[in-house]
Amino acid sequence: MVLSTVDPKEVLAKYRVVAVVGASKNPEKDANTVPAYLMEHGYTIIPINPTAQKILGRKAYPSLGSLPPEVASSVEVVDVFRPSEELPEIARQVSEMKRKYGRPFVFWAQLGLDSEEARKILDDAGIDYVMDACMRVVHRLIS
Repeated sequence: MVLSTVDPKEVLAKYRVVAVVGASKNPEKDANTVPAYLMEHGYTIIPINPTAQKILGRKAYPSLGSLPPEVASSVEVVDVFRPSEELPEIARQVSEMKRKYGRPFVFWAQLGLDSEEARKILDDAGIDYVMDACMRVVHRLIS
């Protein structure tokens, strides 16, 4: 069940720059095919993966904290493909980005992912979130 503070369809209609935490080099994984789908539909993808130099032809960064200021200040949505138990730490990193750069505007945890602790961290930081939803599935509903 989708848990959110914002309409997922509105997020995809409004924002175009997505940092993908846990982006994968493996073309058989959703963490690769979903960002590829988003790129095909005009979104800018910023892969976050500590084991990759490039994903989908885009420079990959080891963490959200390692993003150069000019890149970090362009991120509108952070889309997460990591286990639910990692969501609170990622939410803290997103909160720090918001404090430093005034963005991202939305934290999005992919299908099957949710964390009450992460939701509280995001609420406290004033960051909207979508949990347990796939960007590709939602995009197909609006296109």
